[in-house]
Amino acid sequence: MSIGLLKQVKGRWACLFWAFVLLTPSHDRRTKETAKIKGQVAPFQSKLTQAAELLIAVAGHFASTPMLAVTDSWFGNQGLWKPVRQTVGERFHLLSRLRSNQVLYALPDARSADAKTRGRPRKYGQRLGTVTDRAHALRQQTAAYQVNLYGKVREVLAVEKTVMLKTLKCPIKVVWVFRKTQWVALFTTDLDLSVTQVIEYYGARWKIESGFKELKQDIGSQKCQSRNAQAVINHLHFCMMATTVTWMYADRIKADPQRRHKVKGRTSFAFSDVRRLIAEASLSEDFDRLCHKPTNPMKNSLVAVLLRMVA
Repeated sequence: MSIGLLKQVKGRWACLFWAFVLLTPSHDRRTKETAKIKGQVAPFQSKLTQAAELLIAVAGHFASTPMLAVTDSWFGNQGLWKPVRQTVGERFHLLSRLRSNQVLYALPDARSADAKTRGRPRKYGQRLGTVTDRAHALRQQTAAYQVNLYGKVREVLAVEKTVMLKTLKCPIKVVWVFRKTQWVALFTTDLDLSVTQVIEYYGARWKIESGFKELKQDIGSQKCQSRNAQAVINHLHFCMMATTVTWMYADRIKADPQRRHKVKGRTSFAFSDVRRLIAEASLSEDFDRLCHKPTNPMKNSLVAVLLRMVA
């Protein structure tokens, strides 16, 4: 399981990996030498527990920075929200996708100061029905929004509403996005986010999946031959560092990288295009000004060929 920073690099979204943890299957708890990390057997933890610990660890390095966790519907529940919110505080927010059968409630009515109603105030208002019921009821109230989605500026039809969700026990902003025959419901605990931001941020979540492809296939994290847990961790750390440094290089250069393999409908550059630029820069003569060669330089033609093949 990995955690990363979604960042716009030259007009396109990218995932900069920060940290990861190894997942131990619950059905395989046998003590093995390869399952030990620094002499201790790795304990079993659920995905939600691991995700919460990663977010809390990152929040510890940014004491005053607001955090918005963008996840799929599997993580958008109390199992992730409660432990992180209790530790990090109100600067932590969640953005995820609602399931179609989840029940929504209206905001509770504010009780006046002079009211003499017995009992404690209500936490939830009137039952509004499921997410699907509200989608059908609000479809006629949609408005058009210009959203930068998947590398293009697209027009989408959406409607927003602030409701209560019992699984999180707090108010949320729900954004229904309608297509021709389908719809999707997104939600966030940050009520200050606009409709455009909610759609764009959740659309950028797909770059997390693209980041896994870059990490596994382009960098080669899945080709580790070691069976020792610590060696695998070291290998993944170097692969994640290489991926993040590559995107940092792309963000700092002045001109946008040129796409080597043209694809219809795509104008933005790919991860492999940035790797090619790094390989060309390392093989140029100007590279010696920063990294001086030894007194008796020996040109390794094999290394030069391999760098060109990788690029």
